[in-house]
Amino acid sequence: MLFGGTLLNVLTVLVGSTIGILIGNRIPEKVTKGVFQVLGLFTLVLGVSMAIKGEAILIIIFSLILGTVIGELLDLDKKVEGLSDWLKTRLKLKNPKITEGMLTAFLLYCVGSMTILGAIDEGMGNGSEILMTKALMDGFSSIALASVFGMGVGLSVVPMLLFQGGITLLAFILGDFIAPVIINELSAVGGVLLVGLGINILEIKHIRIMNMLPSLLVVVLMAWLALYFNVI
Repeated sequence: MLFGGTLLNVLTVLVGSTIGILIGNRIPEKVTKGVFQVLGLFTLVLGVSMAIKGEAILIIIFSLILGTVIGELLDLDKKVEGLSDWLKTRLKLKNPKITEGMLTAFLLYCVGSMTILGAIDEGMGNGSEILMTKALMDGFSSIALASVFGMGVGLSVVPMLLFQGGITLLAFILGDFIAPVIINELSAVGGVLLVGLGINILEIKHIRIMNMLPSLLVVVLMAWLALYFNVI
């Protein structure tokens, strides 16, 4: 079934987020703070492990620079923050970390090679086993994330559906259109963003990661052009 793996992934994240929100209110504040720090450290380590696998360093750097310039000009951070404030008002939510939770969950769930390879496999009719395995993992991790970040983790299913489902749709239409090197450099850029996100979670310094998100699109385009012109 086309999109079957992605839809299952959305469902497991929603279920896990609901469980996390329900138990989050019953967890003592010092425990929540400890979990928060663990999530920050894990995000930092995961980001480093992904970033160091990148091979086309210039593509990674220029993608991050150009993507950040685009994000800053569009002022994505403020736009998303405004949407978050609107949602908090409409839904009467008290957790101030909705935007951070949505961004954290989206990056953790969607920038890895497992997501891209799984979505391509599903789109090409090779089965949904990779995405189903990912769905199970994301479901359990969303419990921990939502216990700290609240509703924002559940809201991450919207960009997840667009990103993951979009790759599946493209693979269905175009076939095996993403070369391994593109997946590798995309994961590396995602790793850099995760490092910044880990720094934010640990409250070391505030980095506007939302304004860097266009880098994920820029690196795909730059890597594809490099392949086309036999640069890499």
